[in-house]
Amino acid sequence: MSNRCASINKILPFSCVDGPGNRLAIFLQGCNLRCKNCHNPYTMGICDNCGDCIPTCPQQALSLQNGVINWNSASCEQCDTCIQQCPRQSSPMTFTYTVDELMALTRKYAAFINGVTVSGGESTLQLPFLIDYFKAIKEAPDLKHLTCLIDSNGTLSLNGWQKIAPYMDGAMIDLKSWNEDTHIYLTGRGNQRIKESIKWLANNNLLTELRLLYIPEKTDYLENIELLSQFIHSLGESILIRINAFHQHGVYGEAGNWRSAQKQHIDIFSKELIKRNIFNIKTPDIYS
Repeated sequence: MSNRCASINKILPFSCVDGPGNRLAIFLQGCNLRCKNCHNPYTMGICDNCGDCIPTCPQQALSLQNGVINWNSASCEQCDTCIQQCPRQSSPMTFTYTVDELMALTRKYAAFINGVTVSGGESTLQLPFLIDYFKAIKEAPDLKHLTCLIDSNGTLSLNGWQKIAPYMDGAMIDLKSWNEDTHIYLTGRGNQRIKESIKWLANNNLLTELRLLYIPEKTDYLENIELLSQFIHSLGESILIRINAFHQHGVYGEAGNWRSAQKQHIDIFSKELIKRNIFNIKTPDIYS
């Protein structure tokens, strides 16, 4: 039994895009990157209960109770007015779950899913909760068929990965650029720790897939194709390389004016990888 809590933005009972098979996808609130291209910017910040969003809600679905924002989901029409008003890029429309409550939800769908994927935001920011939740799944005889995956930006320390490793089946990591300066421009932080995470996970057979988001004229994969290919080869042939195509939907700020990636962009990139004997590549099925 565990009463450890997590702030959760949303839960998808059945997802086929968050790892292999049909999965329970759990999106935790809060992120330590500030990606210009983020499609879920409202998952970045943690609500500080300032209350500025309360008078902006057309449905009066928000209130302040004992210093904490209370969200009435029954009255809410998901217009996102509160999110647009928040200077922290946060959402008051979140849920608090204990591990026990989330385990009950997992059991509700267990017969219909292949596993759970915890995403975000950045799920590893709530690592103690994640460890307790995955450990509870692994210790439950009726849930032994479920795999536990993490969708992460890779900024967790190696010490953190070592703590969660006994209870996870793999991680899907984004490498948003090759060069440090480009990564800082795109996300606000460098990528050295991310590369270290990718290497450590691969060396411990825990890297489910490496994700590369192609943004025309912004990402630097092609300019550094030799170094990137050498890095991918060092991870082992079994690692899936998933190339994602940037699109403008849901993006705020300057990235709203960036060009969306088209099939020809992805084809050029994937062909350059194939030329360098990288074949385990997954490209998008559809483009915006």
